[in-house]
Amino acid sequence: MTVKIRFATPADADQILSFIRGLAAYQHAEGVVRASAAEMRAQMASAAPPFECLIAEAGAAPVGFALFYRGYSTWLGQSLLFLEDLFIEPAARGTGAGIALIKRIARIAADRGYWRVEWRVLDSNTPARRFYQALGGEPLDDWTVWRLEGAELAALAAAPAADSASA
Repeated sequence: MTVKIRFATPADADQILSFIRGLAAYQHAEGVVRASAAEMRAQMASAAPPFECLIAEAGAAPVGFALFYRGYSTWLGQSLLFLEDLFIEPAARGTGAGIALIKRIARIAADRGYWRVEWRVLDSNTPARRFYQALGGEPLDDWTVWRLEGAELAALAAAPAADSASA
């Protein structure tokens, strides 16, 4: 099966959201997705889109995606590519779509002069961990992802500054 990789356009927002929901279902987190296709379409059409996306197609059918954005390493003093999500439809796994997406991500990073590609994988996602390890990826066991969101983020943002110099 021939797999073609192309950049997504705003017209792909519904398909991208479908892939995101498929990924959430795979991770047993269906109720967590709050994104909308209209919101993603508007973001992709904006002057400064917050992300880029690749679509994997087998024939004319979309079978997977990779959504990424630029990050920065202060220690390296270099830009990096952060792969937020990669998902292949279950029926298309093993067709080469995943490796084709990752190779394209690597090419994009190299073409842009980025020194690193980073991503996160759930510890419980053994197939993904094996896939990435086979490509030469390494887990960073010394790092823990932290998050501040929702009510806690709003409360912290609304709290008075500790001193006037930090405002």
